[in-house]
Amino acid sequence: MGETCAVVWDESVLDYDLGGEHPLHPVRLDLTMRLARSLGVLDDVTPVPPRPASDEDLLRVHRPDYLAAVRSAPTSAWDVGYGLGTEDNPIFDRMHEASALIAGASITAAEQVVSGRTDRAVNIAGGLHHAMPERAAGFCVYNDCAVAIAWMLEQGVERIAYIDVDVHHGDGVQAAFYDDPRVLTISLHQHPITLWPGTGFATETGGPGAEGSAVNVPLPPGTGDADWQRAFQAVVPSLLADFQPQVLVTQSGADAHREDPLADLAMSVDGQRASYRSLRDLAQRYAGGKWVALGGGGYSLYRVVPRSWTHLLATALDRDLDPATSLPQDWLAHALRVAGNVPLPTSLTDGEDPSFAPWTGITESTVDTAIRDARHALFPLHGLDPADVRD
Repeated sequence: MGETCAVVWDESVLDYDLGGEHPLHPVRLDLTMRLARSLGVLDDVTPVPPRPASDEDLLRVHRPDYLAAVRSAPTSAWDVGYGLGTEDNPIFDRMHEASALIAGASITAAEQVVSGRTDRAVNIAGGLHHAMPERAAGFCVYNDCAVAIAWMLEQGVERIAYIDVDVHHGDGVQAAFYDDPRVLTISLHQHPITLWPGTGFATETGGPGAEGSAVNVPLPPGTGDADWQRAFQAVVPSLLADFQPQVLVTQSGADAHREDPLADLAMSVDGQRASYRSLRDLAQRYAGGKWVALGGGGYSLYRVVPRSWTHLLATALDRDLDPATSLPQDWLAHALRVAGNVPLPTSLTDGEDPSFAPWTGITESTVDTAIRDARHALFPLHGLDPADVRD
């Protein structure tokens, strides 16, 4: 058995830069790594350098004409098509190279786990889950999540579970494997009636021959830590126990936080820390400890993402941090220089208790309705009783 966890990182992933005012700014990655280092999370950890994804890697998910469009876009006329050159997905210099490196970083993380060199691997630059085979979408050029999963399938992995806790539906990954029973995609997200991309209803359950392979738990706006955890625990563990994945891949978007400017859920950093600990536990219980953790969305660049993903790194490395830990002065001094007038937090906690009351089978709230709908849509397809709290 190899080391416990690999951290895949190279400063050049910061070249995935959609522009100064774009919500997906790479400063969030830089601040995360600086905070993790300053707190000792990465002591004695030598980052694994990523390799760029090859065309062969990318073509397992994306179309050849789309790759050609991405390559040529920086020097093409303005009307490129393929979802490129939009407000969400502006064209930037070396767009193919930067996007292929992030996809390659997720493959590198998967390689570390599948080879047995590590049990877990983290690529916080990954999680670009909206890109489709033929177009960019939602700040995502290449879908590194799907590319890494497709690579693992090519290596002979037979069952992969993908859990997406981003506030937006993991539509691109679901679409890539909707007809593939080898991949179980699970997404907890804000209800699609209230948030882009408008997909991820509980009734989306997988294509012919893969019924039950897509799981969606759409949550009402305002869902906080306790209700989010209640929904997660009422749906996810039972399905993983039935599916028995060989590897767990997670997309750990930090944008379900109550301060995120692009969405309306109400989690705290404390709730997100609890979710990462749950993912680690599920990997141990149902996937032989094999866990590939990716980043994702998160647009509170200075106050939320660095703290949440420092907890993610610490959790994956079994170096769990006390939420009451103060933020180091050297990190705060640097963050103040880049954050402008944004007031910064002083510790790793939002002061919230993320404990929750387990689902009882009784529908008493809008979150219970979401739980009921997801269980009724999916559980019978897995031989489980949607009304039985033991399932």
